[in-house]
Amino acid sequence: MTTEATLPTTSASPTARQVLTRARGIALALVVLLAAAVAIALVRSTTKHGSLDPRSADPSGSRAVAALLAGHGVHTRVVTTLDEARTAAGPDTTLLVAVPDLLTPGQQRQLRTSTAGSGGRTLLVAADTSVERLAPGVTADPVTSTDSLLAPDCALPAARRAGTADTGGIRYTTTHVTADACYPSDGLATLVRVPDATGHGDTVVLGAPDILLNEHLDEQGNASLALQLLGSRPHLVWYLPSLSDTSATAPGGQKSFVDLIPSGWLWGTLQLFVAAALAALWRARRLGPLVPEKLPVAIRASETAEGRARLYRRANARDRAAAALRSTTRTRLAPLVGVPTTQAHTPETLLPALSARLHGDGQQALHTLLFGPPPSDDAALITLADRLDALEREVRRP
Repeated sequence: MTTEATLPTTSASPTARQVLTRARGIALALVVLLAAAVAIALVRSTTKHGSLDPRSADPSGSRAVAALLAGHGVHTRVVTTLDEARTAAGPDTTLLVAVPDLLTPGQQRQLRTSTAGSGGRTLLVAADTSVERLAPGVTADPVTSTDSLLAPDCALPAARRAGTADTGGIRYTTTHVTADACYPSDGLATLVRVPDATGHGDTVVLGAPDILLNEHLDEQGNASLALQLLGSRPHLVWYLPSLSDTSATAPGGQKSFVDLIPSGWLWGTLQLFVAAALAALWRARRLGPLVPEKLPVAIRASETAEGRARLYRRANARDRAAAALRSTTRTRLAPLVGVPTTQAHTPETLLPALSARLHGDGQQALHTLLFGPPPSDDAALITLADRLDALEREVRRP
């Protein structure tokens, strides 16, 4: 056993090039994800900038309808906070809520309290989950309209004068007997007007914002319907809900972390989880026992050993590698010391024979070497391999 001091040492630490090679796939995936996020942000910023904003001249903006209303003596004022919208509600005011689903449930209840008895008009644009709080008695159908261009088919004067318009979107049902249900699609209305208890004010629920957008205002009866819905009072308050509104975090209006995440990211994350689960099932599939296959060429034992060693290293399977080295060494040593191969892995039989061959010293050291615990790191694994090789050379020495 004196040859251990002269054994060469081998470095087990990966080189910088190996580290970069291993991390190349992860880095490439991160770059692709970052590029996709930037591309999506750019696309959304160019197509959705100023959406439903009466100050925006973009195709999705609403400056054109604001200009038409100004020509008819209707003053338009933009507000971005709930307090401003609640204060503005009154009998001579039309309050337009551009994206009511952005409001928290607490904000929706507060806004409904302010508008219910104001005597003015409240127009909700494409209200879905918020419609039952902002317009009690009106429910959004989960299936949207398949047609965009619809006929009024109701007694509401504004709708009859406007005629066909682009109102197809979210469809609604209502329990109010006196409500006007207009522009039906497959039997469900896409525009609902619910008068309040005083008979002076009302709430109008519009299933789609198309009649208010610059790019669609000059089509069909969109301009006529928009002017009549928004121009019935001298003042128009255009409420654009904002995430920076402090009322969103006030008591009764708190938003959870999930509420702050855009729905697109939630659906995207769900799709990634499904894809990962399918990939895991694909990688973990078992089609039956392995079938031995004759190799077309002869492979040297050294290449096979090196390939298996690389697999062990990639998986950090030092325990299995050490077990394989020890098992093979014990199998080769047993015949050399007169122990049957079937008893090569029994310490009580193999160790005394080895100790006698090595002049009776180091039984405890031999037990640790041949049957000990797995190495703690790569350096310890290399040291174990060197010591096993030295032991076998010592036993074979005549």
